[in-house]
Amino acid sequence: MTSRDAFRLTALPAESFAPLFALDANALAERRIQRLAADGPGYFCRVGLGHVGTGSDLLLLSYEHHPAASPYRASGPIFVGHAAARAHPAPGEIPGAMRPGLFAVKAYDAQGDIINADVAEGAALESQIARFLRRPDTEFLHLHFARRGCYACRVERVD
Repeated sequence: MTSRDAFRLTALPAESFAPLFALDANALAERRIQRLAADGPGYFCRVGLGHVGTGSDLLLLSYEHHPAASPYRASGPIFVGHAAARAHPAPGEIPGAMRPGLFAVKAYDAQGDIINADVAEGAALESQIARFLRRPDTEFLHLHFARRGCYACRVERVD
């Protein structure tokens, strides 16, 4: 990996969601947020960048992951675990929970427009990320779970 294609995954900050866990069902419903208990595997927390355990308290909410002043502005559903601490993967690290997945990898320029996109298996994310980061006009990437289209995390270049 060269310095041009070195990367780091960026999780969402826990403090952005912590106050929501104190809300009652009515207040959550007004915000179109659902409180759930994980009933098995498959609930990927965007703060911890991993799956929450069965029985864990979590929220399902719409999150604006791409607030750009661009036609590509976007939001979508995410899960956030109640006890999640913000993950800080090392440069070049892909969390183990992401390895079995299939991801849409989207490259954005400085204006927030998509300049490239492809699909990659979790086991091959490094090579796909590196390929997109080699483009000088790539500002950052987003990873989405390909099958449901939900936002997973942001990828930033490490200098």
